[in-house]
Amino acid sequence: MALRRILSNAPILLLSVCSIWGYYSARAFAGEPELQVSAKLTPTDWPWWRGPTRDGQAGPNPLPTEFSDSQNVQWKSPVPGRGHSSPIVVGGQVYLTTADERSMVHSVVAFELNGGQQLWQQAVSQGGFPEKNHPKNTEASSTLASDGERLYATFFHHQKIELVALDLAGQELWRVAAGPFNPKMFEYGYAPSPLLYGPNVIVVAEYDGQSFMAAYDRLTGDEQWRTLRPRSISFSSPVVAHVAGRDQLFLSGQDKLCSYDPSNGQLLWEAAGTTLATCGTAIWDDQAVYASGGFPKAETLGVRADGSKQVLWRNNQQCYEQSMILVDGCVYAFNDRGILYCWRASDGQQMWRERLEGPVSASPIYAGGHLYWANETGTVYVIKPSAEKMQLVATNRLGSEAFASPAVSGRRLLLRVASGKGEQRQEILYCIASPQS
Repeated sequence: MALRRILSNAPILLLSVCSIWGYYSARAFAGEPELQVSAKLTPTDWPWWRGPTRDGQAGPNPLPTEFSDSQNVQWKSPVPGRGHSSPIVVGGQVYLTTADERSMVHSVVAFELNGGQQLWQQAVSQGGFPEKNHPKNTEASSTLASDGERLYATFFHHQKIELVALDLAGQELWRVAAGPFNPKMFEYGYAPSPLLYGPNVIVVAEYDGQSFMAAYDRLTGDEQWRTLRPRSISFSSPVVAHVAGRDQLFLSGQDKLCSYDPSNGQLLWEAAGTTLATCGTAIWDDQAVYASGGFPKAETLGVRADGSKQVLWRNNQQCYEQSMILVDGCVYAFNDRGILYCWRASDGQQMWRERLEGPVSASPIYAGGHLYWANETGTVYVIKPSAEKMQLVATNRLGSEAFASPAVSGRRLLLRVASGKGEQRQEILYCIASPQS
């Protein structure tokens, strides 16, 4: 019976996989950086922060637009500890970082994608947590990155940033102290996620000391290059994209939007803008890059990425913690006050704005023609992008707290949320899928 059911669904499954593969292949053939840094990755993997294409684009497969604690839930599993990192999916398993703040233990946890069973929990470090952290941050806010064979995690402890490589069974392969990290200006903790590019894993740490960006060999942990950054705290994750004819590493913050050569860390260009501290990751199209900040002021801008440093547009809106997303020539921004904006990417023209509910920390994904965007209270809005008007498809609720951004694997939506306060707080990992999936 089970075999007959699998065989009867085989054409659908094949079409689904081919659809995803075709989408990501088209992105790669369009000149973007190689999406698969290893042949071990598959089209249904979500291997790092913001997914395979690094910008929240999840492909054409539809996901459920309506869900709750009991509707369209394939499984849900308790997550030990506390963290705001997003789940990643590799090889039929879901991985995330977490922290037990009382015992000061950083861990990586693995779950089975099909049924949600916790497979293992591997402690990575113990002790050395900072005395304080911002209430919107955690000791496990950096999302893992994987090349299909190894997991790469960054943690802040003992006044340093440590980069650790594990195999997919949780066994440590190597670790390096990437650099000192002991913020004095603000006790806001650490947040950037590691970035894979070519043979390297890239780490950023920015604070009111010797800030840096450094690359390490994925196999050995040997340092390949190091670039100094300004001595001021910021939180954004770097991202690599193929824009204006070349691969560029974009990083916002320090009152600038910067472009680096991801192969050696050399500065290509920088443009004045955003603000002192940013958290969101830059987005882009084939000719320009867009970023928003933060603190102490609010600014969003678009910059031509050909080295001319031409600012195409700017406004005074603020996406501090959350990233934006670009769909069909429009930039969508769900700002800190809970207002969703649609701007024309070419010139920043406001197409519409609509008040929803904030505050917002999670970044969005675009899947099956819909945006999925959560606010901090666990409300997940499903929106059909349109330059003409706001089209709210559904409003869903999971838990009472949502800071982590979603992951997608095929027709499954993975969400890390929490319910309860204090000692009663419990994080849950949800797998949302329609019954026929």
